Amino acid sequence: MLTFLLTLLTFGVIITLHECGHFIFAKLFGVRVNEFSFGMGPRLVGWQGKETEYSIRLLPIGGYVAMEGEDGMEDEEGRPIPSDGRAFCEKPAWQRFIILFAGAAMNIVLGFFILLALASQMDLLGTNVVAKVEEGTAVSEYLQPFDRIVKVNGYSTPNYNDVVFQMIRDQDGVMDLEVIRYGDAEGLQEKSGQRVGLSQVPFTMENETIQLDFVFYGEENNPLRTVSYAAGWTSSVVKQVWYSLMDILTGRFGLKDLSGPVGTAAVIGEASSQGLQTLLLMVAFITINIGVFNLLPIPALDGGRLFFLLIEIIRRKPIPARYEAYVHGAGLVLLLGLIAVVTFNDIAKLITGGI
Repeated sequence: MLTFLLTLLTFGVIITLHECGHFIFAKLFGVRVNEFSFGMGPRLVGWQGKETEYSIRLLPIGGYVAMEGEDGMEDEEGRPIPSDGRAFCEKPAWQRFIILFAGAAMNIVLGFFILLALASQMDLLGTNVVAKVEEGTAVSEYLQPFDRIVKVNGYSTPNYNDVVFQMIRDQDGVMDLEVIRYGDAEGLQEKSGQRVGLSQVPFTMENETIQLDFVFYGEENNPLRTVSYAAGWTSSVVKQVWYSLMDILTGRFGLKDLSGPVGTAAVIGEASSQGLQTLLLMVAFITINIGVFNLLPIPALDGGRLFFLLIEIIRRKPIPARYEAYVHGAGLVLLLGLIAVVTFNDIAKLITGGI
């Protein structure tokens, strides 16, 4: 029951903030909002505001802001519907872009503030600078103290979290690194280093898990460093989501490695058992995941609508609304099908103890 309530609260906050992003900017730009809904499916309860109907629906797996003219201002036969100028489709392209983008932006901003709160509690903030290398390891022949790791396997690593993620992402424990070699503390402080490429650096592997074999240099925390660290951490999580999606598309991971609402609930329950900080970290990862995923150019998602809007900007006229609606309708069916498959896999993993 606790896991269920925490999951409901987590998704409730994330979904509500996402839809608030659309809602706030729609109102700001004078778009009429007909309904603000939390959840999908049959309506459970609702109330009528001055202009907008607010409702709570059965399935807490999404939500929506129904804007006037979101799917055009034509009837089924293509005839124009009278409007007072407050329809979404009648607003300038840049305003529509901001309205569509605002939902995902709110998710990422929420993630940033959670990570900011977590970072503020740290005494030392991790950097991408090596402080100490374990003696006797193969890595000690390559890395030196005061090396700043700026690339791992060709991927840029401007901060601590980027380095850790790219190293963990490596599969065989042998990496190509690029470092800025400062030599000592004075060189690090003056940033007078030399860029050095390190090829085929071997790391210790234990139970198919990479051991880093070195310690990162930590900086004492202060307000400015906290904000900078949280911003870099947020950027790193955004990139982690993107790289993970690319790994799925390239076949490195399969559908069995995805988690839906059931799997996410199990992870939230496990995180909550490890303390508030672990739970907040998991919530930050989830909300940033949702924000990034919503920006993908997939029909029925905000990213799909943004894609059509970009086409409109390029060709200087919109694609007929009914055709776009067909594409988004088909995308929604496929998306719900994917959710069903992933949920089935989650249940199977729960039964077998895989989650």
